[in-house]
Amino acid sequence: MTSYGSYPAARPRRLRTTPAMRRMVAEHRLHPADLILPAFVREGIGEPVPVSSMPGVVQHTRDTLRKTAVEAAEAGLGGLMLFGVPLHKDATGSQGTDPDGILQVALRDVRAEVGDALVLMSDLCLDEYTDHGHCGVLDDRGRVDNDATLERYAEMALVQAEAGAHTLGPSGMMDGQIGYVRERLDRAGHEDVSLFAYTAKYASAFYGPFREAVASSLEGDRNTYQQDPANLRESLRELELDLAEGADMVMVKPGLPYLDVLRVFAERVDVPVGVYQVSGEYAMVEAAAEKGWIDRERVILETLTSFRRAGAGLVLTYWALEAARLLRR
Repeated sequence: MTSYGSYPAARPRRLRTTPAMRRMVAEHRLHPADLILPAFVREGIGEPVPVSSMPGVVQHTRDTLRKTAVEAAEAGLGGLMLFGVPLHKDATGSQGTDPDGILQVALRDVRAEVGDALVLMSDLCLDEYTDHGHCGVLDDRGRVDNDATLERYAEMALVQAEAGAHTLGPSGMMDGQIGYVRERLDRAGHEDVSLFAYTAKYASAFYGPFREAVASSLEGDRNTYQQDPANLRESLRELELDLAEGADMVMVKPGLPYLDVLRVFAERVDVPVGVYQVSGEYAMVEAAAEKGWIDRERVILETLTSFRRAGAGLVLTYWALEAARLLRR
């Protein structure tokens, strides 16, 4: 440090002296419009069902989902990502392509309630609807059949678009899914429906509470199609492929364990980059806060800010509504 006599000439602390000073020189800022709220809607329930491993998160009824959508719009959130929890599952996930399936009904409900005040997003994957819990259909050897699954995704895309989704989130990590879905949407006249690609979705141990939230029937694991946590270069290949196939936005999932991947994505692309702060990340913070070990509200905002600092323009987080309220303070 340059100094005159015994005193430092440079004093970075001058720019940390007051809350107003720190606010003025902050390099990254959170805004409610950066935040997307994932929400679960369950068929056949009369009251919301709490998700025990995710305190504060519920499986919504159609009515409570509509109310949550209104709250999200009034809070200025960027979007709502919907996941359906059906009563019945089968080997091909037929409820995912039924126009009257729970997700499609919920999409129509929310679109009628809030119109274009939110970006209405829907999860484009079969795992919530299959009795084996995998993200695609299985072949006669019990393996996920990539190309047969693409056709099911295309069928899902059409019913979700027709139900009112602005954006679809293909999350199954099938090879070629973005291009296949894009072509089918365009051919059906849904050129304006955007695709938010789950480009680097890792085979992570942080998804456990989510599987409770969607009543997952998973048998085995998803290591043959989700990405190996050890690999970064592989994610760049996935990124190149998704962009070439027509992805409008790209995502890294999970969040905090993969900030390095998020940074590389943000530096390499000129489309919006998102990150999903997943259920395990949420549950760990809530558990530590319940024990009194951390300052819960500060940790929420600190983690969300870390995503912005790493380059994310969009953050999917179960704290989206609460974070919006904290930011208004």
